[in-house]
Amino acid sequence: MAIERALISVYDKTGIVEFARDIAALGIEIVSTGGTARLLREAKIPVRDVAELTGWPEMLGGRVKTLHPKVHGGILFQRGKAEDRKEAAEHGIGPIDLVVVNLYPFSATAAKPEVTPEELIENIDIGGPAMIRSAAKNFQSVAVVTDPADYAAIALALREKREVGLSARLDLARKAYARTARYDGEIATELERLSANGQVTIGKPGKLPARIDISLERRQAMRYGENPHQAAALYIPAGAPAAGLAGAKQLQGKELSYNNLVDLDAAWGLASEFWRPGVVIIKHNNPAGAAEHESLREAYIRALACDPVSAFGGVLACNRPLDAGTAEEVAKLFVECIVAPGYEGAALEKFASKKNLRLLEMPREAAGEELELKRISGGVLVQEPDRYELRESELKTASERAPSEAELRALLFGWKVCKHVKSNAIVFAREGQTLGVGAGQMSRVDSVKLAVMKAAVANISLAGSVVASDAFFPFPDGVEEAGKAGATAVIQPGGSVRDADVIAAANKLGMAMVFAGVRHFLH
Repeated sequence: MAIERALISVYDKTGIVEFARDIAALGIEIVSTGGTARLLREAKIPVRDVAELTGWPEMLGGRVKTLHPKVHGGILFQRGKAEDRKEAAEHGIGPIDLVVVNLYPFSATAAKPEVTPEELIENIDIGGPAMIRSAAKNFQSVAVVTDPADYAAIALALREKREVGLSARLDLARKAYARTARYDGEIATELERLSANGQVTIGKPGKLPARIDISLERRQAMRYGENPHQAAALYIPAGAPAAGLAGAKQLQGKELSYNNLVDLDAAWGLASEFWRPGVVIIKHNNPAGAAEHESLREAYIRALACDPVSAFGGVLACNRPLDAGTAEEVAKLFVECIVAPGYEGAALEKFASKKNLRLLEMPREAAGEELELKRISGGVLVQEPDRYELRESELKTASERAPSEAELRALLFGWKVCKHVKSNAIVFAREGQTLGVGAGQMSRVDSVKLAVMKAAVANISLAGSVVASDAFFPFPDGVEEAGKAGATAVIQPGGSVRDADVIAAANKLGMAMVFAGVRHFLH
């Protein structure tokens, strides 16, 4: 079906002059509104005002432009239905075959620090979504274009055949409805900021709104999910550039798996906690080792020493660009994936022979503050991410002996790592290095025993180490096991009904104990 008339009304005018010039050259009539019409005229492109088409001027400060039967009737009448054609002719309604519309920048307006209620409300587009929906509904006859990225392909199709094929029109309709759905969701969420008590006022967005609109688009298919019989894909927020790990660039290696991305996210999250050059080795979503040092190479060597057996086949994260010296050490071990903010050329050359090794480079753009979601049967749990950064001034010494400066630095390091270990979590550490990690046990004392066993397997002495616990010790036995293994200081949240017994055990062993006053469960 040949396209004879196009309606163009866009806020984002990227590429619209070139597109309009292309279709005007084909003899397609262009109808337009307001600023778009002015821009096209300035570019010497023939254009007809919507007001001329409808016989009604734009009114109410531009709120009403295209809400008219000669616009929506021209879009919606079914070309293959004789009764529709007859009725359209009786009312002087001509066909509109191509609708090119994008919307007022509601989200960008809402993000302005000093946005007013009036600005927010006036940036709710009415005519645009209405035209998009009408055109998308009648995709069997009408092509709807909502994304400037599609202009080139549409112009090419029109030059070749003077029409947009049915399959392409259906794809455009899907995209259009996804856009209006996302737009309405953004509005519904932001309107929660408004209060009406005699007058309309605006506040900051709530941490946990009454409604959460999530619009996602598939970015990448996975080979499979956690197991080969499960299908999986990576989705990102629709309409936004990929950021964070989802936006990382893969420089080499085979296709990423679902489990790779889960482990990479855990690794990058912990590596990002360190101020000094840091390396984290993750296995099955838990740290097998973590270290920070002035040298990235030394940080890797120390992280690997914690649990070299589990590190085999693990996932690695560096919080600094990976240099040649570090790459030379890493190349001695089989690892599945590495993520870093960059790679020296010599490091890439070192890894080039490992064809299956996946190398990911993190983008400069960090992901925005995101809520954490977890599915349960019949619903979704939502929480703020655990971004709590413990300050030294918040620590409360609970034992008779206060920690030394060296112990304190080690305790704060161990506490950072403990936050990223599955509960129940125990981490033995010295300054800048994990020595033993006990993760995911059903009792805290078992996590202590596991961490001690891991250190023994790695032939690491725990004499003079410190221990971090993600939640309070419910009984003295965990502290007693840690002290017996050689730990001299403990950091824990405190708050148990048996705190006095736990503190007494520490005092008996000559251990320093500090309370953080906050816990870091990770389930």
